[in-house]
Amino acid sequence: MRSRIVAILAALLVILSPATVAHAAADPLLDQLKAVPGLSIVSETSGTGYRFFVLTYRQPADHRHPGQGGFDQRLTLLHRASASPTVLYTNGYGLAASPRPSQTEPAALLAANQLSVEHRFFTPSRPAPADWSDLTIWQEATDEHRIVDAFRDILTGRWIQTGGSKGGMTSVYHRRFYPGDIDGTVAYVAPNDVVNPADTTYDRFFDTVGTADCRTALDDAQAEALRRRDRLVPLLEADAAAQGWTYDRTLGTADRSFELTVLDTVWTFWQYSSPADCASTPDAATATDQEIYDWIDGIAGWNFYTDQGLEFYWPYYYAAASQLGWPSLRFEHLRGLRKYPGLYTANSSLPPELRRIHNPVPMLDVDLWVRTASSQMMFVYGEYDPWSAEQFTPSRRDSALFVAPAANHGANIARLTPADNATATATLRRWAGVPSTLAPAKTADVPIDDMLDPRRR
Repeated sequence: MRSRIVAILAALLVILSPATVAHAAADPLLDQLKAVPGLSIVSETSGTGYRFFVLTYRQPADHRHPGQGGFDQRLTLLHRASASPTVLYTNGYGLAASPRPSQTEPAALLAANQLSVEHRFFTPSRPAPADWSDLTIWQEATDEHRIVDAFRDILTGRWIQTGGSKGGMTSVYHRRFYPGDIDGTVAYVAPNDVVNPADTTYDRFFDTVGTADCRTALDDAQAEALRRRDRLVPLLEADAAAQGWTYDRTLGTADRSFELTVLDTVWTFWQYSSPADCASTPDAATATDQEIYDWIDGIAGWNFYTDQGLEFYWPYYYAAASQLGWPSLRFEHLRGLRKYPGLYTANSSLPPELRRIHNPVPMLDVDLWVRTASSQMMFVYGEYDPWSAEQFTPSRRDSALFVAPAANHGANIARLTPADNATATATLRRWAGVPSTLAPAKTADVPIDDMLDPRRR
């Protein structure tokens, strides 16, 4: 018995020895993260050459009144080396419910760390109770500014910001308000709706994209769906009853949801498809009701314009209605077939209490700043992408715009022409302060994030 006690005491002495304690505590990164006021570590995993953290960071609900409540903004950190560049990825929407390691194209090209930010008001990064007037581009930019300040002493290399679509817009807005935070921005397929009603650029896009035969087939199928409204809406109502879809909070009726989904079909086709997919368009003269219904479901999804489909996106539609703007199309080929002329607006997808009057000033301000005062800004657009029709115009201050031929909303640097690819990659690496010959970071357990709307993932 005595010998057993001696052995236990000896083991405790080893565990409690200064060398053992020092070894156990030798995790500078973890210590630095834990020392950041307001930062909480939710989980940590690791893989070959990286550590991955899910985090939350305490933010004021209103940065102008920081003492009046706050919320925990969700972040993830893909950490490779503290002295490497860091890519700030502004998602524009919410992060995945259970975040997993991934990297954006700039993070791969730079072998960089990546700090990914969930946009305020996407759950769970929402104040409770929520004052929706706190959802503005300045408030979100200030969220990101505080995050950069909090991590600057931990991630000591240069900082690059990126995002796709709405996340690309968010990356631009951050630079507008805090231009000194970041060393360079790569905004992918980021629309720039400067004057909200002035959307003839979108109409010109749909008048010229792809081939004439493809455009005609799509327009005819879209029009035919509206002509068969009396037969197709019952199919939608039957699906809604079977799936538990409702319309009470937003659009009000299945008929309104039907029309909005049909209006979205051609846009969504070009956003995610290509001319090669035109062959799957049903012939308006011979297709059955079910064939047209199924075709629209495969492109736009009948489940989207429902209470259940839209709720996740309320922060986007609120921002679009109040500040960002939205595309307004003529739909000349659908004259006489629409029942709800004012339906194609951001407010239609919001519950009544969140609908807002549009304020044109923020987008005019951002557009002027990008054109005249911004620097180190790169914009990448897709030739077949409708969201790429209204583009930012970069200044002449070390900035550039590239269009990926035959690419849709998934346009990226890899899909540029070889010459543009080389120029864009060299520019990005120069901004980040890494060698032009650096090998991209490619690991099977850290896939490339295409940064697209989670609806299409």
